[in-house]
Amino acid sequence: MSELTRLLQYVRPHWLTFLLAVIAMVLVAVFETATGALLVPIFNQFSPETGQASKTLFSLQRFIPQNDWYQAWLAIAGMLLTFTLLKGVAEYFSSYLMAKIGQTVVLDLRKQLYDHILGQSTSFFEKHRTNFLVSRLVVSCSAIELAVSSNLRDVLRESLMLVAFLSAAFYFNWRLMLGAIIIAPIIGVLTTRFSKSLRRLAEESFEGNKLLTDTAQETLSNQTIVKAYTAEGREKSRFARVAGLIARANLRSGRIAATSPPTIEIIGMVSILILLFFGLRAINNGEMAGAEFMGFLFFLFRSYDPLRRISRQHNEISKAFAAAKDVWNILDENETVPEKENAVELKPLADKIELDRVSFKYGNDPNKTILDSVSLEIPKGAMVALVGESGGGKSSLIKLVQRLYDPTSGYILWDGVDLRDTKLKSLKKQIALVTQETVLFNESIRYNISYGDPEATDEQISEAARIAFADDFINELPQKYDTIVGERGILLSGGQRQRLAIARAVLVNAPVLILDEATSALDAESERLVQKALANLMQNKTSIVIAHRLSTIRKADNIVVMERGKIIQTGTHAELLERGGKYKRLYELQFAEEEELIDSPTTA
Repeated sequence: MSELTRLLQYVRPHWLTFLLAVIAMVLVAVFETATGALLVPIFNQFSPETGQASKTLFSLQRFIPQNDWYQAWLAIAGMLLTFTLLKGVAEYFSSYLMAKIGQTVVLDLRKQLYDHILGQSTSFFEKHRTNFLVSRLVVSCSAIELAVSSNLRDVLRESLMLVAFLSAAFYFNWRLMLGAIIIAPIIGVLTTRFSKSLRRLAEESFEGNKLLTDTAQETLSNQTIVKAYTAEGREKSRFARVAGLIARANLRSGRIAATSPPTIEIIGMVSILILLFFGLRAINNGEMAGAEFMGFLFFLFRSYDPLRRISRQHNEISKAFAAAKDVWNILDENETVPEKENAVELKPLADKIELDRVSFKYGNDPNKTILDSVSLEIPKGAMVALVGESGGGKSSLIKLVQRLYDPTSGYILWDGVDLRDTKLKSLKKQIALVTQETVLFNESIRYNISYGDPEATDEQISEAARIAFADDFINELPQKYDTIVGERGILLSGGQRQRLAIARAVLVNAPVLILDEATSALDAESERLVQKALANLMQNKTSIVIAHRLSTIRKADNIVVMERGKIIQTGTHAELLERGGKYKRLYELQFAEEEELIDSPTTA
């Protein structure tokens, strides 16, 4: 399906508005043609000896008094003003209605695209960069909106104008008009060739714009590292190189776009000169009235204006089609976690979560096993800690429990029910998540705490903050709970951000809690406060904890040691230290590192 055909599917629901806009465009063409048609009676009025046998379009001659120049002037002036006014009104409605369609189409498309993106699985977001998706939502959809509300309007209007002018010229002298039509195939071939070149360059430019957005976003979001390593010069060069590629593509596109109208115009002018020769010969032989030839020439000349404007629209329309292609590609990509039609509502955990011989491989690397036949029980109310070196499969395991992915083989059972048989929303309601990298929105503290429960009252939000040991620092802020935290919470310290994330989880009050290295990036004082907040949060909860600092999980009911996708040890802290093995080595190594940090001299 072509980009135009698919784009028109979004216009189809607004067919009535589109029809009214087309009718308004037809009226614009009619009144513009009627204005030009007055040239013949004017010529007849002031040169009566040459125009007695002249034809007049729309029978305008009969409305103009003869042998009274003043009354003729009044009639002509009145018709000119009337036609101009009516054309202006019709043009206003055609532009407004097409703009309305364009805005409605882009609104529908943006909502569909945004809903589609949010409905995708984690693998989709691992494949596509955030700025790429944002660019499709903003830049690509804006290009499509411009194509519908402006470019499509202009092409339709100018096409109707072209048909009206050529019809008028045909009316005045069909023989000469048949001669003029001979050049149409030549112009058509040239227009097609120009259009193909512009389309290719538009796609090249659009790809460059995506790369430019990626480059700028990456540099600006990592500006701290850029400045720390004085790499501004390198980033400037990288940006300039990409921007140069776009500029060159746009320049080539502009050269073709600039070449198209004059080329077509020159061909048209040569044709008109040939027609002018035959027309003057016909007048000289008495075969044609001078006023008719004037009308014929006028409308033939005027027909090249809309033709030239249509050719100029090819560049913008090509860009819009390149943008549309990107949007369609995303909409056609569907990487969702499937939900069965007869999926059941998941109830709060009553007994245990069980992993039964679970294996997992990522789709983009099917040869690499992430989890290999893992079996594990997580009883209700227990704290289970996952430890091990990076790449052992800990994060993948908790993603499977959240059903961000489905296991390649094996089962994940919630009170004996396979997660693949449950409704996704009901599963999400049962789990609260606190991650190492705290995710906050550039909104108020109140908004961020109540993110999982928008209906929460101020008292509930304050209570959640108090339990998370966040209430004190919030009340010290000038605007308290209405304080804007900045992008990703940048206006707060690491410990403050983490306590807000814990308050958010407290408010949700889900029976199962997942902590993904929630304290590993904090200083000692912040970690102490966050640990107290986590202790409050974990009361009467089933907790799955990924731990970086082993000292934080000494009280865990079961510690699971993972290595290369397998469970190699399980037990309590004391049991694992007594048995020796991997856990004891990790603990001793970490303890030695902490001792070394404590004993090492500080420098000013």
